[in-house]
Amino acid sequence: MENPDRDHTINRKHLVAWSLYDLANSIYPTVIIASVFSVYFAGTIVGNEVGLGDLWWGRVISCSVLFVALSSPLLGSVADQARVRKKMLFSYTYLCIFSVTLFITIDPGMVLWGGTLAVLANIGFEGALVFYNSYLPSLAPPRRQGFASSVGFAAGYAGSIAGLLIVLPLVARGYFDLTWIAVAVFFAIVSLPTFLYLPSDVAGRFTVFQATIKGLKGFKGILKDVLVEKELRRFLLAFFFYIDGVLTIIYFAAIFADRTLGFDQKELIYLFLVVQISALIGAVVMSKFTDIWGPKKVINLTLILWILVVLAVYFVELKLTFFVLAVLAGSGLGVVQAASRTLMSILIPAGKEGKMFGIYALCGKSSSVVGPLVFGQISFLMGGDQRTAVLSVAAFLLIGLVLLQRVRVSESSYTRDCTS
Repeated sequence: MENPDRDHTINRKHLVAWSLYDLANSIYPTVIIASVFSVYFAGTIVGNEVGLGDLWWGRVISCSVLFVALSSPLLGSVADQARVRKKMLFSYTYLCIFSVTLFITIDPGMVLWGGTLAVLANIGFEGALVFYNSYLPSLAPPRRQGFASSVGFAAGYAGSIAGLLIVLPLVARGYFDLTWIAVAVFFAIVSLPTFLYLPSDVAGRFTVFQATIKGLKGFKGILKDVLVEKELRRFLLAFFFYIDGVLTIIYFAAIFADRTLGFDQKELIYLFLVVQISALIGAVVMSKFTDIWGPKKVINLTLILWILVVLAVYFVELKLTFFVLAVLAGSGLGVVQAASRTLMSILIPAGKEGKMFGIYALCGKSSSVVGPLVFGQISFLMGGDQRTAVLSVAAFLLIGLVLLQRVRVSESSYTRDCTS
């Protein structure tokens, strides 16, 4: 039996290096996915007068996350067996950075080229998270993983704030090409400590090729591992639905504000700047409560908040009202993501972190195929009416909340020692 004092041990050097990756990569979803490029793609590259931009943006997101969803369990297994987790994290990261750099080659009307680069960039970003998340169990014992996870998300929101402040003067002057370059450079430079100071890959028992063949043959075994773990299986089903609602909001919030409420690009930057600040505060404040109450209770409270906010958005008419609702939603954004990652980490059997976080990504990303497609299709069929599409988001959140109540987390599983 390990010393119980280890229950309070955190590798601070590795936690800082790990958290800096969240600081670095958060500029991508904030600027590219949430606030600037999504609106630029839908409105300028495609044109969104009748919802066509919504339709194409939904396709971009769904296509990219579908690839990540289908490949993540296999690649997670390869990372475990060939011990190439850090190399995979690096490869996916620079796929994203290189693709964003090439955004400078996109002109209005270049829908296929712009969509292709956006798909590749999002594959790089989303794929890297599989391997980034799998480090969490080795950074802190279970009782402290809520804190560690929240530190990562807090660093991420700090990075989002920094990213928005960097691009604000560029966007205000219409320098979109320089905006894409700024995102790529920030991501590349700030992520360097992660690759320098996180533990290096150790020699595995298998080569990447051998691990790939073994992973393909053992995919049924990976699914069996999940099915055997009843509470893990129940959580992943709930996660599939509620994270779909959360991510769909992220993907379409700026487009909704632009198309339905008339926000301009500068106003969108200010909107998401305030949202990131509220998300940062929420992640910091709730990190302690995640460890005290347990992640399930925190997720429950956050989902209730989000459902109420989404229903209110259906009726909103004023920019100021939407602003207030966005801040409320933002306060729970980092909380639900950090608590979900913590609960997943607690439920994973020791030694199976890579493959299980691959399944976690499969559930999260495959659900993300559905939400954006549904939102975009409803908006297009309704002639650009995004309010009706918003109701589909509330449905996903509610189903996830109901299913989450079936998950039972025992005290022993929450306080078990971390020997990674």
